[in-house]
Amino acid sequence: MSNFEQFHSDFYQSSYTIDNQEGYNSYGCNENLCGSRKNPTGERPRAGAFVTSEILLSSQSYTGQILQPTYSPDTLSHLSYTNGFDEEPPLLEELGINFDHIWQKTLTVLNPMKPADGSIMNETDLTGPMVFCLALGATLLLAGKVHFGYVYGMSAIGCLAMHALLNLMSVTGVSHGCVASVLGYCLLPMVILSGSAVVISLQGILGTLLALFVVGWCSLSASKIFTSALAMEGQQLLIAYPCALLYGLFALLTVF
Repeated sequence: MSNFEQFHSDFYQSSYTIDNQEGYNSYGCNENLCGSRKNPTGERPRAGAFVTSEILLSSQSYTGQILQPTYSPDTLSHLSYTNGFDEEPPLLEELGINFDHIWQKTLTVLNPMKPADGSIMNETDLTGPMVFCLALGATLLLAGKVHFGYVYGMSAIGCLAMHALLNLMSVTGVSHGCVASVLGYCLLPMVILSGSAVVISLQGILGTLLALFVVGWCSLSASKIFTSALAMEGQQLLIAYPCALLYGLFALLTVF
């Protein structure tokens, strides 16, 4: 019996104390483990304690910034729209449509005695010519004549012929757009003649005289604009003759 008590006492006598068991409590009762989970400052647990990956991650404080790029003043000036759309030109100006110039060209055609502004007449503005060609075809349609193809075909051939002729006669030369613009604007009196054909018949002496007057009107306006835009003083009659031939074809479409 004494041997058993001696063995019992020898079995429990060791350097292991109960304080060391606190670090191995797997049920979360030790103070070091619970304190390390609650304390975000990152106190390191004592040696010999069980440390999980969550404790190691929480104990390391991250001091960096995620997705926080630094912007320089130059970059901010490009990214920020300070003036918005105030400095952008209007849409009509970007498309090359200027109603003031269209009105001035129309008045120049309606008044053959008015001097033409060469800087405005030298522009390749095709808005007015397209409108006048459509108006001529529409008025002919109201008179019972479907001649849209003839109008556009004769206009294209006439522009090419006048472009070749003006390049031979002038020193500076002229572009296709300028020729088409001038000939198209000077088609306005022919539109007036075609509109009158809807109301009255032009197949007679009155219609012939009216057609001759409109042809002279169109050719005089076109030759005046060409001489002022291309600096061809003294050659107006030479330019008016081929223009009269071109507008005479439109007059034939309108009368007959």
